[in-house]
Amino acid sequence: MSKPAVRAFQKSIIDRNEWEDKLAQIKINRSDLDSLVLNYLVVEGYKEAAQVFQQESGLKNDDTNETNTNGIGERVTIRKKVIEGDIIGAIGEVNMLNPQILDSSPELFFKLKQQQLIELIRSGKIDDALRFAQEELVPLVEDNSEFLQEVEKVMSLLAFEDQKSCPYSSLLGNGQRQKTASELNSAILKSQQLEATPKLQLLLKILMFSQKRLQEKVDFPAILDVMNCHLVREENDQMDLSRDSELSDDEAD
Repeated sequence: MSKPAVRAFQKSIIDRNEWEDKLAQIKINRSDLDSLVLNYLVVEGYKEAAQVFQQESGLKNDDTNETNTNGIGERVTIRKKVIEGDIIGAIGEVNMLNPQILDSSPELFFKLKQQQLIELIRSGKIDDALRFAQEELVPLVEDNSEFLQEVEKVMSLLAFEDQKSCPYSSLLGNGQRQKTASELNSAILKSQQLEATPKLQLLLKILMFSQKRLQEKVDFPAILDVMNCHLVREENDQMDLSRDSELSDDEAD
């Protein structure tokens, strides 16, 4: 008996104009968009920007931290210290706020100490950096191979006369400070039983996941880069959205 013929699956194709028309038909409440922006500013601890945006948008404080600009002063101070490279000051502020935050999170404590080492290297204090790594970080990495690998990445910066040539030169950039500040900010929010992730970040993850699923059945213009949100459609090749299914820490900050 001959086997039944297998029909090849053919994707539906939606051109750019048709897709943009469909998007244009979706009505979004302006206050919902404003709430998303304000939520991001509040959760990330950008107090002044949040207060200005709240005043301009006409949004009111609620009883949660979703759009509430009150009570974020401590987080603003701590974030500012990390962004400025004052890790010792940031640790001190966190311990005054709640010492359990760092005591209960060895990984976060390590990342702050790692950032402190990075700051010494940024400042050109090589001898101090070597001493700090030996005295402060070696005890933390003895039983943790992941921590050890992270320290090795930082120490590799010292092997390059031109540190920009090092594969891990990004550790010396402001993006690394932002990443550390955001992780610390999230830990503080969690300790206060408050929302630790901006709603905008969650929605972007849902967007990328949904596009990936839709791409299995439909050829359509998609947003591949959430930083510019341009619609991209590959005419001849199957789109590969897997690399964008999760947002990186740098894109979220």
